Amino acid sequence: MALLIASLFLLFQCVFGQTDYAQYVNPLIGSEGPFPGLAFGGGDIFVGGAVPFGVTKVGLDSYETNTTYSTLNGGYTPQGYVTAFSMMHESGTGGFPKYGIIPQMPLTDVAPPINLLDNQTYWQSRVGNDTAQVGYFRTQLENGVTTELSGARHSGILHYTFPAGEQHVLVDVSHYLPSETGGYSVQVFLGGSIDIQPNNSVYTGYGTYGGGWNEGAPFTVYFCGEFDHAPSNAQTFRGRNTDPVQRYHTLSDGGIPQAMLGNASESSGPLNDRIGALFSWANSTTSQVTSKVGISFISTEKACSFKDSEITSWNVNDTAAAARKEWNEDVFSKIQVPTDSSVNQTNLVLLYSSLYFMHLMPSDRTGENPLWDSEEPSWDDFYTLWDIFRNTVSLYHLIQPTAYEGMIRSLIDIWRYEGFMPDGRSGNYNGLVQGGSNADNVLADAYVKGLRGGINWTDGYAAMVKDAEVVPYNTFSYDDPTASVKEGRGALYDWIPLGYVSSDKSTRYVSRSVEYALNDFSLSQVAKGEAPGDVQKYLNRSANWQNIWNHDVKSVNTTPTFTGFLSPRLANGTWNITDYNPALCGGCEWSAISYEATPFEYSFVVPHDAETLIQFMGGESGFESRLDYIFQPNTSQQDLGANGAGITTIMNIGNEPDFATPYLYNYINKQYKSVQQTRALANQFFHDAAYGVPGNSDAGALNSWLIWQMLGLYPIVTQPVYLIESPWFSDINITVGDNKTVRITAEGLDNKESVFVKGVKINGQAWDRNWFEHADVMAEGGTIEFDLGTEQVVWETGEVPPSPGHVVLNGTRRR
Repeated sequence: MALLIASLFLLFQCVFGQTDYAQYVNPLIGSEGPFPGLAFGGGDIFVGGAVPFGVTKVGLDSYETNTTYSTLNGGYTPQGYVTAFSMMHESGTGGFPKYGIIPQMPLTDVAPPINLLDNQTYWQSRVGNDTAQVGYFRTQLENGVTTELSGARHSGILHYTFPAGEQHVLVDVSHYLPSETGGYSVQVFLGGSIDIQPNNSVYTGYGTYGGGWNEGAPFTVYFCGEFDHAPSNAQTFRGRNTDPVQRYHTLSDGGIPQAMLGNASESSGPLNDRIGALFSWANSTTSQVTSKVGISFISTEKACSFKDSEITSWNVNDTAAAARKEWNEDVFSKIQVPTDSSVNQTNLVLLYSSLYFMHLMPSDRTGENPLWDSEEPSWDDFYTLWDIFRNTVSLYHLIQPTAYEGMIRSLIDIWRYEGFMPDGRSGNYNGLVQGGSNADNVLADAYVKGLRGGINWTDGYAAMVKDAEVVPYNTFSYDDPTASVKEGRGALYDWIPLGYVSSDKSTRYVSRSVEYALNDFSLSQVAKGEAPGDVQKYLNRSANWQNIWNHDVKSVNTTPTFTGFLSPRLANGTWNITDYNPALCGGCEWSAISYEATPFEYSFVVPHDAETLIQFMGGESGFESRLDYIFQPNTSQQDLGANGAGITTIMNIGNEPDFATPYLYNYINKQYKSVQQTRALANQFFHDAAYGVPGNSDAGALNSWLIWQMLGLYPIVTQPVYLIESPWFSDINITVGDNKTVRITAEGLDNKESVFVKGVKINGQAWDRNWFEHADVMAEGGTIEFDLGTEQVVWETGEVPPSPGHVVLNGTRRR
């Protein structure tokens, strides 16, 4: 196997003649959590074959028998039983699994007690170590079958090497990733069909599925599979669906029946039967079987076309090499650093692996929109914007401008046809909103940095206004039946008349008040160019977070005691603070005071008005003291489960609301503390190891945080502002926009003690501020020169980063 991997490296460099940055990617970072052998608390990542933003993500599906800690979201688990190799996966997501559909499973025996309708009778443990690299995956099953696979944009290739004896490939159209403990939003199979073509080598059909974390509506995927040589026997099967599916026909409490085989075509019919096919090779002269599979959201004809046009060879290594080339050219080469022996190799792995994970999602389905006809790009699997708006999209803006423009145009097009832009869209369904209408933040971040292209900003602003002014209809979700969680801002009935989200009429009242404020600031930013008359209205509304800031509430069980926090407030204006502890958030989920972070943490999350925040916390010294405190070990009072596994500080870098918090020292001109705290977090929680990220990678959000850290910069979302930190490489070349270059150099860097800034030059000019604007460097390219040393010094003498949302409500501070 080592020889094969080395051959792929050599093949790439010989054929394509460029630096193979893919060799520094470890696709298994995040595959494990703090408990060895279990995925719980890890990155929930996809492992397999894929291209950047691809529709297909070809990888294994598995099942963990320890259901208390089971985490199947990316399909891959370190030691779970393999149930199939399927074409579609998410990466880095939590909650109920999504996808794991259009599968194959190699078997060496299909005789009873094996039941084709019960994967517990044929699932397989793995032997030895899995091999994962960019565009390629290999594993050996206990039954002796070795599986190698790779993926293209809408298709995949699977190569099986069987031991002596029987050879079978099972195609179970009804297969999907389950939620092992059940629940209201498990995935469901809702019907399909499968047809074996006369030569027995090709099969086509479709499957319809629904559910998953985003409470998804039914969606249909068409498939077209082909084997490199004809099986000796091919037959479809059918059996009653016994899964406990709500609102659809299933056979209840009757046990799992045996599959009925024997036809060349099957469909689920009105009783929603499970269907599939079994392909068998008897007396074969070869131990190897290769299969290509294409998928489409439009038709089987398109699925077959993708299979044939995207994968022209039956050699899995050819597809892997093509994927590797695409990753190198379109992703890894966008950020180039020295790779010689003097460079810390672990840092190389962390950089390029992070770039890999942040480009697995969302999915570019342009030309594959089954819901409406449009000339606009079509993207899906924004899973979720709540995660990636904070810093991921700002990196897309720089290094993936064409794709990023397509994402924004797609978001606006979804508003045209669905009524609202999404927050947690997957399976062609807007899904779930965890907090605010965060597509607003994405659009604003692009707008203020000058992204125009083919974007219809008149429509874009109209979509944002819809989010800000129209209460979406209540979907009565089990997560939160009080208001819509599908799209938009469900608590506008509070926000508009009261100026905050109340604790007696709404849920997540602290976190949604904070997020709605940033959403309205986003509108004020875009309104400057699109509707100037609206600017002051939304700027004023962006200050509404102040309406739930209680200046008298004190911290509980802290030393020292801090005064002034975001706090629960009733709709009649009185405070609801009996026994209130800002360091706790109950279940920290849908019906809680705040979502996935405590009010203590959310009290730092006002990126548009740090000036007021600092005032409210007692000025610079009080702000600094409180900021210092949240990094102290054993200060956390809240158990955040998988979202905070192994973290004992209030500051939780595994959770998106806290991403910008350790950089807030820049706002009091103590940038060296931002460097100190962020580097400490990165060194403690990010590793070249299976347990290499501190929680769900959330579509690459955690990974993009690390990339910014390694670049020595941090973007402030919805503003054209970047904070200056400390880079991890002595020479970084970033390709931005239309093939322009930003070069970052670091004199004196040793990545141990000499990491603190002594001085900075931008475009050759001495810089006295710890921040700069997009137009200074990022729009047309330029240089940033760091002079680093071992001393922690206040080098910045200029103005602190701006607070463009600074508004004093009613001319006074509210108590």
